[in-house]
Amino acid sequence: MNFIIEAAVKAVKTLYNTDIAAADVNLQETRKEFEGQVTIVTFPFTRFSKKSPEQTGTDIGEFLQNEVPKVSGFNVIKGFLNISLADSYWLDQLNNTILTPDFSIAKPNGKKVMVEYSSPNTNKPLHLGHVRNNLLGYSVSEILAADGYEVVKANLVNDRGIHICKSMLAWKKFGHGETPQSSGLKGDHLVGKYYVIFDKEYKKEIESLTEIGQTEDEAKKNAPLIKQAQEMLQQWEAGDTAVIDLWKTMNGWVYEGFTKTYDRLGVSFDKYYYESNTYLLGKDIVEEGLARQVFFKKEDGSVWIDLTADGLDEKLVRRADGTSVYITQDLGTAQLKYDDYQMNESIYVVGNEQDYHFKVLFLILQKLGKTWAKGLFHLSYGMVDLPSGKMKSREGTVVDADDLISEMEQTAKTQTEALGKVDGYTEEDKNRLYHMIGMGALKYFLLKVEPKKRLLFDPNESIDFQGHTGPFIQYTHARIKSVLSRAGVDYSETLPIETLDAVERDLIIALTQFPEMISVAAKNYSPAIIANYVYELAKTYNKFYHEKSILQAEDETLKKFRLQLSAASAGVISKGMRLLGIEVPERM
Repeated sequence: MNFIIEAAVKAVKTLYNTDIAAADVNLQETRKEFEGQVTIVTFPFTRFSKKSPEQTGTDIGEFLQNEVPKVSGFNVIKGFLNISLADSYWLDQLNNTILTPDFSIAKPNGKKVMVEYSSPNTNKPLHLGHVRNNLLGYSVSEILAADGYEVVKANLVNDRGIHICKSMLAWKKFGHGETPQSSGLKGDHLVGKYYVIFDKEYKKEIESLTEIGQTEDEAKKNAPLIKQAQEMLQQWEAGDTAVIDLWKTMNGWVYEGFTKTYDRLGVSFDKYYYESNTYLLGKDIVEEGLARQVFFKKEDGSVWIDLTADGLDEKLVRRADGTSVYITQDLGTAQLKYDDYQMNESIYVVGNEQDYHFKVLFLILQKLGKTWAKGLFHLSYGMVDLPSGKMKSREGTVVDADDLISEMEQTAKTQTEALGKVDGYTEEDKNRLYHMIGMGALKYFLLKVEPKKRLLFDPNESIDFQGHTGPFIQYTHARIKSVLSRAGVDYSETLPIETLDAVERDLIIALTQFPEMISVAAKNYSPAIIANYVYELAKTYNKFYHEKSILQAEDETLKKFRLQLSAASAGVISKGMRLLGIEVPERM
């Protein structure tokens, strides 16, 4: 809308003999209850006009209407000048912007960003928390790419530590050589099974020790299983061949299982980092910090940083025995990632329970003089809750991602068949549709809410074909494709349309907003902006569909024009949903 800003600058100069900058013109989208599409806030101009905000708005409105052919009318509400743009302007937007092949495709902006998400532990399967994490990270990556960034999608796998050794030890003691092939279990589920077994057996040992007089804390430390797990970790760090081989075998099972889950979720990665390769990183950074007096050493030899002046606490960065703590590794990994890619921004998609950790991490890196640390961002997100009893849980405490996906597919099947939407489908097509609808429902429900908010996920509500859901949008796309397939005419040429009905104009206006929505979503790392935009677009199209005849339009030109509008709507819905990682069906 630069032409409106330029015209407003000219109006102030002509009417009030005052020069203002383009930045002085506050342009907003007109509120839905008022007529118009663009609003100028006139309060700042009253100091030049020496008139009321209403009269100032009337002066500028009359100037714009007389001087700018694209302005067809205006109204003033208090200090807000609401401008109506001519149908010729919106038709020009449709023909020369929306219908062009590169609509909404941003030019490369020369910036590189890394988005790190998923970050699973290799001692158990992915769960519901990972699902929100993966969907959020993948969608943010797609949105940033659409906004012109070069994006690196990264996954830091937590593949070492005491929790990994617990699964390994339990398998060694109780597994009797069981494998994914012999058990019929996915590898990550099999390893997770032994993590649960370790926990059960460990609790039995604690109970036995407390019965003979040990305190619970003493029993937790003295239980044979935990001591054996700690010994196994020491053997791993010492490079014991047998332990390393077992670790590689069981992690291999898990990775194979993760790959299948990632495929079902529809997410992917460009780069994998492994904690087993990065856990020793950061020790050089500790020495660097000591040399620069950013860190200090206590009497016992442990190394700390004092962040109390910044409103935080003192933070341990190296133990007295010289071993790393978690943040030591994160400091080193952050440096490694920058050395690998020299990105302008690095986004960590991690739950809000780690908010404090990332404040500390980013602040330490800044104090160490890492100029790239200003580009670090923690995309914090809230937990996902489920109505009790709605989902199976493999371990009894968390909802398994594979179970969740299967349940969504089954719910989609039940509801789709009840509505009779699969007549004439092959069995293969049906299964693909159920997966598409189920995943569309799951992804849309989790992504339509701002990341920071905790949310309650109801599987049945998410698949309501008439609600604020993914399947409603998917069905709208299928409806449009059905109309287009039955059209029987070529509607690709520019058409001599001069006037628009209100619902046609509203649809074009909604379509023009798509590139801006991508930019706003990218700036805020918020798929919710795209999700809610696409939903509003689908609602606007359905209003148009119900109010205006398309295939039975009054004349052939109008029919082709409405087909163009339909095709443009389908294209934007498809692109928008793709940014959320959601497929849309051609028929449904």
